[in-house]
Amino acid sequence: MNKDNSNELFPLVDEAGNVIGHATRGECHDGSKLLHPVVHLHLFDTSGRLYLQRRPDWKDIQPGKWDTAVGGHVDYGEAVEQALLREVREEIGLEGLEMRFLKRYVFESDRERELVNAFMVETDAVPCPSDELDGGRFWSRAEILDAMGKGVFTPNFEREYLTLFGE
Repeated sequence: MNKDNSNELFPLVDEAGNVIGHATRGECHDGSKLLHPVVHLHLFDTSGRLYLQRRPDWKDIQPGKWDTAVGGHVDYGEAVEQALLREVREEIGLEGLEMRFLKRYVFESDRERELVNAFMVETDAVPCPSDELDGGRFWSRAEILDAMGKGVFTPNFEREYLTLFGE
C-alpha cells in the first residue's frame, strides 16, 4: 500500500504566496495550520464534462473522496507553475496542456491551511490516472450538482467548484 511521505518538505508562504520558511508534510497536516501552497487543475473535455480523480484510501487527507483532476503540493524550492506541470504529468499522465490560471485563495480545514492556486484547461486529451490515484472519470455538471453535499466530494472541491463555476 502507498502512503504519503510525512517528511516531504513544503514551503511555508504568506497569503500573497511569498515563501517565508519550510515545514514537513507531517507538520503542515497535523493541525498546525501552517500555510503551504498547492495546485489544482480543473480539466474539462470539449463537451463541458469535468474530469475528477478519486483519492485513494491511503491518503492522509480526505481518503476515498472525489476531487479535482489534479491536486498536489508545491515542493520546497519549486515554482507554482513547475509544480502544476509535474503534478499533471505524475497524476494523469498528460503534458503540453495550455492551462489557464483562475484564482488563488486560502482554504482552511480542521487539519491544515493551504494557499490554493487553481487552474483550468479544456482538452480532448485522455487522462491516464497513475497509481497515486484510485482512478478517475468525467462528470457532467448535473451529476456534480446532484452529488453536492452528500459526502461524495472533498469539501474543498465543492467550495471551489461552486465559487469558480457557479451553481
